[in-house]
Amino acid sequence: MDLTELRKAVMEAELVDAHAHNIVSIDSALPFISGFSEANGDALSYAPHSLSFKRNLKDVAELYGCEKTLHGVEVHRRLAGLQSISSTCFRAAGISAILIDDGLRLDRKHEIDWHKNFAPVVGKILRIEHLAEEILNEELPVGSSWTLDFFTEIFVGKLKSVGAKIFGLKSIAAYRSGLEINTNVTKKDAEEGLAEVLHAAKPVRISNKSFIDYVFIRSLEVALLFDLPMQIHTGFGDKDLDMRLSNPLHLRDVLEDKRFSKCRIVLLHASYPFSKEASYLASIYPQVYLDFGLAVPKLSVHGMISSVKELLELAPIKKVMFSTDGYAFPETFYLGAKKAREVVFSVLRDACADGDLSIPEAIEAAKDIFSQNAIQFYKINYSVKSSGSENRVSPNFVKVNGNDSEDDVLFVRVIWSDASGQQRCRVVPKNRFNYVVTKNGIGLTFASMGMTSFTDGPADETNLTGVGEIRLMPDLSTKWRIPWIKQEEMVLADMHLKPGEAWEYCPREALRRASKILKDEFNLVMNAGFENEFFILKSILRDGKEELVPFDSTPFCSTSSYDAASYLFHEVIPALHSLNITVEQLHAESGKGQFEMALGHTACMHAADNLIYTREVIRSITRKHGLLATFMPKYALDEIGSGAHVHISLWQNGQNVFMGSDGSSRHGMSKVGEEFLAGVLHHLPAILAFIAPIPNSYDRIQPNTWSGAYKCWGKENREAPLRTACPPGIQHGLVSNFEIKSFDGCANPHLGLAAILAAGIDGLRNHLSLPEPIDTNPSSLDAELQRLPKSLSESLEALEEDNVFTDLIGEKLLVAIKGIRKAEIDYYSNHKDAYKQLIYRY
Repeated sequence: MDLTELRKAVMEAELVDAHAHNIVSIDSALPFISGFSEANGDALSYAPHSLSFKRNLKDVAELYGCEKTLHGVEVHRRLAGLQSISSTCFRAAGISAILIDDGLRLDRKHEIDWHKNFAPVVGKILRIEHLAEEILNEELPVGSSWTLDFFTEIFVGKLKSVGAKIFGLKSIAAYRSGLEINTNVTKKDAEEGLAEVLHAAKPVRISNKSFIDYVFIRSLEVALLFDLPMQIHTGFGDKDLDMRLSNPLHLRDVLEDKRFSKCRIVLLHASYPFSKEASYLASIYPQVYLDFGLAVPKLSVHGMISSVKELLELAPIKKVMFSTDGYAFPETFYLGAKKAREVVFSVLRDACADGDLSIPEAIEAAKDIFSQNAIQFYKINYSVKSSGSENRVSPNFVKVNGNDSEDDVLFVRVIWSDASGQQRCRVVPKNRFNYVVTKNGIGLTFASMGMTSFTDGPADETNLTGVGEIRLMPDLSTKWRIPWIKQEEMVLADMHLKPGEAWEYCPREALRRASKILKDEFNLVMNAGFENEFFILKSILRDGKEELVPFDSTPFCSTSSYDAASYLFHEVIPALHSLNITVEQLHAESGKGQFEMALGHTACMHAADNLIYTREVIRSITRKHGLLATFMPKYALDEIGSGAHVHISLWQNGQNVFMGSDGSSRHGMSKVGEEFLAGVLHHLPAILAFIAPIPNSYDRIQPNTWSGAYKCWGKENREAPLRTACPPGIQHGLVSNFEIKSFDGCANPHLGLAAILAAGIDGLRNHLSLPEPIDTNPSSLDAELQRLPKSLSESLEALEEDNVFTDLIGEKLLVAIKGIRKAEIDYYSNHKDAYKQLIYRY
């Protein structure tokens, strides 16, 4: 029996996740381990000893490529950040649509719309008990009191107000009073039940059976009015639930009540351990449907397969639906999807072997279970069509543009940034990428990490030549559909000597090593956010020769300048958003044709990756319109310079610990914040060799240009190279981060941040303290302050004399960086106008 086509259909099927919950912030108080078990309290400590925990933890660790321990996964999550891990999980899961019940109380949960970052279509399922509790928790006007009629008017009114905007209702009656719903509950009993609920302390938690039954029946009436399905929790759950009362057979009165015979009902969680009972009900009642989320992936492999098989023993395939029941953590969505594919394939394979299904019937069944049944049942007006098609939900929902189908991808760009900060790529066909490159990488000469800004060959003193080859290994968590061109993807690469063995010259690995030291020694994570300055140039003919001139000539924050370029940013910003890169603001800068774009802060590895992609987006979209964007520090010596200012903060357990705890904190920052900043200040002359890496960088770092020319720091002092910042929303007198103004667009962001980390770690190790801040223009104190290096030669000399980077950056990588910088100095000192060609490289 050839199962190739069936396996392909199952593994490549688009998934409609018809029952899930909100994801929480990375700093939520909810312990990550709770994503692997329904247990809580002391019982949760035994979760690691369950079969499903061991299997699911291994699957997550393999997805992330990290240590296969709970601690290893948790460290990876904190370092990568929520956006990155969510992108990784949802991309691997292949989920096209999610219906979210946002009634689950979770600490620091994200709003439903936030999830649109990761799935083309996101909709709401309304939990009826949660709505009732929200209403009863509201304060009434003085002199008013709750009556059953008053409650019903508000409750039914709110349901009707959203009836056309949601995909369904949900009840957790099983958790509160059980599924033996009294469809004829009297008004008197309901009134007494409401009184009992109100008598308890706030916040209200509804548990009176009569009142719950009343709410359920009123909700069914609205569901019929709007033709909305009702999801019902059945089977197992956490210990709040009395499982004796969660058997779906208790729903007989509801199912037999002729008033509700047309109300479509979904039995959630495969009703485990009552899967056979659920299958029976779906086979004899036309309004009953089944969903196996939670049972998959929370049971053992045998349990998952048995449960789904039991559902299909009697139930029509057209009534069985997939969901993840994902909640709180993006990993739960990934695991639900991954295990569902494996389980459904196993079940359908056995059905074919037993003669129940033919291969074509099994393929159709897979499509039905994973998406088609839910699309029809929940009336999701959504389909993946040809390239460039739009995904649409009902007219009451905001239209969301989905990614093109992966099936039409032709090429993948594998991108790296070398030691001179140039972004390069190799392009491979998608099939080769999938089956060869993801496992074995792409060959690349050692010489590639020794190249300078002026030639594509290794500098003499780098110890890197054309002898020897590494492997570019794609980091799949960074793979994205390219937003400015169809049928291509891009991914960032790590450098390995062989798959699994990092090369010591790899910039991303250098940042990873430094981040690990900061975490291991001080339990800290460094966040970074970049401000990108760049010029947009246009081509003109002058005396028969092409010449590049500024896009316009308007001043700082000019409205007309932004207006002229707005058509570009209307493409750039959505493109960045499609890559999960947050843009906080943008404006015209002081230079002619110059703009600045500020990105949101995130974990430093993610920030560096985002900077590379941001440069790619801006350059590519301007090029598409016949323009050229350049990030070089001083493209014209008589023009203002461009930087890549970076804002740095320190985080611990999701809290910003760079900031002081109150207004009396020294300089508004914590002790660790001061020591870290003091380390950066102390080593700043040597850091410049990383973050201002070419001779042209020092044409920008001049007094009175807001680029930071003196070795000092200041509070909100834009002439200081290190500026502590108190942005809007931060308590007066405190600072949330510091800005390094010397960083520019020629720097490799991973190496630059690694150098900053190394300096900060030295400050923490040696408990360095800051001098007093400079509260005036440093140039007025020229005789008192040390000038920062005026040239690359001086910063290289400072690096030669500074030993702290050897251990933290790596000796061999440091030798290569110094060799490249020496070559840059020699070349540009002998070729005075050669810097003009850098607009094409940066």
